[in-house]
Amino acid sequence: MRLRSDCDQIVRQAIAAVQPDAAVRRALSGRKLPPGRVILVAVGKAAWSMAYTAYSCIGARLSGGIVITKYGYSHGPIGNLRIREAGHPVPDEESFSATEEALALTEGLSKDDLVLFLLSGGGSALFEAPLVPQGELQDITRQLLACGADIVEINTIRKRLSAVKGGRFAKHCAPASVLSIVLSDILGDPLDMIASGPTYPDSSTSSHAKAIAGKYSISLSPVIEACFRMETPKTLGNVETIVTGSVRELCAAAAEACNALGYMPYILTDSLNCEAREAGAFLAAIARAHQNTDRSLAFLAGGETVVHLTGSGMGGRNQELALSAAEGIAGLRDTAVFSIGSDGTDGPTDAAGGFVTGQTKDDLGKKGIQIFDVLKNNDSYHALKLCDGLLHTGATGTNVNDVAVLLIRR
Repeated sequence: MRLRSDCDQIVRQAIAAVQPDAAVRRALSGRKLPPGRVILVAVGKAAWSMAYTAYSCIGARLSGGIVITKYGYSHGPIGNLRIREAGHPVPDEESFSATEEALALTEGLSKDDLVLFLLSGGGSALFEAPLVPQGELQDITRQLLACGADIVEINTIRKRLSAVKGGRFAKHCAPASVLSIVLSDILGDPLDMIASGPTYPDSSTSSHAKAIAGKYSISLSPVIEACFRMETPKTLGNVETIVTGSVRELCAAAAEACNALGYMPYILTDSLNCEAREAGAFLAAIARAHQNTDRSLAFLAGGETVVHLTGSGMGGRNQELALSAAEGIAGLRDTAVFSIGSDGTDGPTDAAGGFVTGQTKDDLGKKGIQIFDVLKNNDSYHALKLCDGLLHTGATGTNVNDVAVLLIRR
């Protein structure tokens, strides 16, 4: 099928263009390192690939280090670095013990030492030393993920409950200097919010965090309330931060791939931030408005949508976006919508996202499946699986938000 083939090619080229390797190499090549110890700490879904590149550049100078990434995202040993896999999006025992190991590695450093901190999305769950009981932290994380809060709101609360977030890790490393190389997975690249900002001054306030909890009716224990009253660091020591990539590059690469396939690409936004179902319906409306085109068109929207859980099914925001679009593009000829997470994992599933065409609704209907019912139960994964609508990439080694694409082939 031509549309599916085009989708797969666009996905491959876009993901390849936002790998962090070249950016990490640029940041380290020719850099003069301090005379003391150099400790590497890599955290996030792209931690392994970032650490692998860093080791190829300065491995001889590394005194040691640790790589903390999501289960299944490691690709083997890297020199003298310790490789740990841990829980995401909810931190688990491996998250906590791996973070303790990172804290031990960076304890008692001198001003002549350097901590090379490689940070990517997913770090909020993977890098965690809670100031509250572990069970309470896991519970409030699940509440935030289920209520439809966006990542900035979630991380504003996470920073209040952690000994390593909100600039506290940089404080721990002092008086050593910190070089932080960041792969951004948050719209606008707010450095204090990416992975909850372990090495960047916090711009949020305790009252802001409490207002978010109230907005989503999040239950707060007395211990959590006490943490909310503690301010995070507003100034830090010798910290240098370099941002290596973001969703803008993902959208540009996807648009370039569309153009090479004969589509006229239009990037609608690289700041998509709404309910996944709303984004799917919006792309479907654009599809209907442009059915009379005499040339192939591609409309792209990058960012990160949210899902408000109302059911007990299985899926992710990209799958839900795609399935929502299927309702609106039903019956349209040579029209498809797909959406992927650049890290290769969409929600708690093995899929990167979803793909639908004007035929998807009819195909599901013949199997007795109604899209409205599926979305109500948040079960997009199983519905898309039945119509070959799941997109699989495996762990990609990068993480720069999502991109959704509408294709109209003429």
